[in-house]
Amino acid sequence: MREYLLTLCITAAVTYLLTGPVRKFAIVAGAMPEIRARDVHREPTPRLGGIAMFFGLCAGLLVADHLTNLNQVFEKSNEPRALLSGAALIWLIGVLDDKFEIDALIKLGGQMIAAGVMVMQGLTILWLPIPGIGTVALTQWQGTLLTVALVVITINAVNFVDGLDGLAAGMVCIAAAAFFMYAYRIWYSYGIEAAAPATLFAAVLMGMCLGFLPHNMHPARIFMGDSGSMLIGLVLAASAISVTGQVDPDVMNLFSGSERNTVHQTVPVYIPLLLPLTIIAIPAADLILAIVRRTWRGQSPFAADRGHLHHRLLEIGHSHSRSVLIMYFWSALIAFGALTYSVNSASMWIVLAVVVLSALGLVLLLLPRFTPRAPRWAESFVPPRYRRRRVAAVLPEEGAEATGEGAAGEVPAEPEPVPVAAGTGGGAGAVGTKARVNGVNGATALGPRSRLLDRRKAGSSR
Repeated sequence: MREYLLTLCITAAVTYLLTGPVRKFAIVAGAMPEIRARDVHREPTPRLGGIAMFFGLCAGLLVADHLTNLNQVFEKSNEPRALLSGAALIWLIGVLDDKFEIDALIKLGGQMIAAGVMVMQGLTILWLPIPGIGTVALTQWQGTLLTVALVVITINAVNFVDGLDGLAAGMVCIAAAAFFMYAYRIWYSYGIEAAAPATLFAAVLMGMCLGFLPHNMHPARIFMGDSGSMLIGLVLAASAISVTGQVDPDVMNLFSGSERNTVHQTVPVYIPLLLPLTIIAIPAADLILAIVRRTWRGQSPFAADRGHLHHRLLEIGHSHSRSVLIMYFWSALIAFGALTYSVNSASMWIVLAVVVLSALGLVLLLLPRFTPRAPRWAESFVPPRYRRRRVAAVLPEEGAEATGEGAAGEVPAEPEPVPVAAGTGGGAGAVGTKARVNGVNGATALGPRSRLLDRRKAGSSR
């Protein structure tokens, strides 16, 4: 465990220290695209954060190669080299996309080639445990197609969810933590060496995300870009592929009986790893919904829009930080719920806990719809967001009362009550008078956030 923690810390430190210089390089290189209509941030922000994450990956694997116990992973398996080869290729494609914005089909082809490179070097699925049947061996073509499909789906799922500051890195870090716990349990508790590469990949992936998150939390100073999102998606998929189909259920000896009964009983253990989408269910759901939504409208599945889950959280009234935390909550609930269920599938307490936490998550989602209001006598004891909205009148400018005319000789408009709306930004539009609005808390997350809607209505290029 100490060597895994050392590898994680080295990866995180290298990623964290390199992100600052990479940010300056991205600014000089001009990797700061203009704000698009679907973007949430307000100021141009440099990309290319994946450069620091890739060098953090290289540093973590280099350190692990020189450690006593982890060195055996490199001696007995070619999977670390396969991961590094595929990661280098997908990272290069991401860097080019961050700078020049290459076509989506070219990126898809690059993802398939990167997955093929890993398959050629031995990082592939060999067999699958299927309940009621047993261990099913896959042919070379079947294993290759399944491996490429898992890599491409996972990469695009992570890429699609990368829309808010710190969202993709945090969600992948949660998934990597769940993966690490499971793979380490197989490797250490049951002495199965085939799970060692997956444990190493998960530890390095956690370090990459933890080292980049301090620079990427809201307000982000740098974005990971496609060079980072596709990279961490590939590493997460490689972790799942490394352990799925590589561990024989009979070796674990969890249950007595035939191999068929063993596989049937250990299905809860293999569910989180058979499909990595179980761990990253939120990005996968976002990916599927985006494809259905765009094809239903007659658009390309790769056409960008503002219909992602995190965009909807913002539109219903959640703040940027709260939207990210809600997505973290659901990712952790699914990932660690599946992990706990794989350890003890017979416990009803696990199911009840997941149900209760899911209900709590739904309440958090609906908070902006049902804003509690304190009574008048208790308003002085609660934050401003829970106070009743007050109506403020437009006050005429000084001098207009005495003369009855403004500075330009125009008759001032009659003062009218102006209702307070959260998130309006204070703009009065065509009204030429100044208004004093009381009771507005622009930082609150419980009112309707009109910033996103106004930007779309105005047709701004941001």
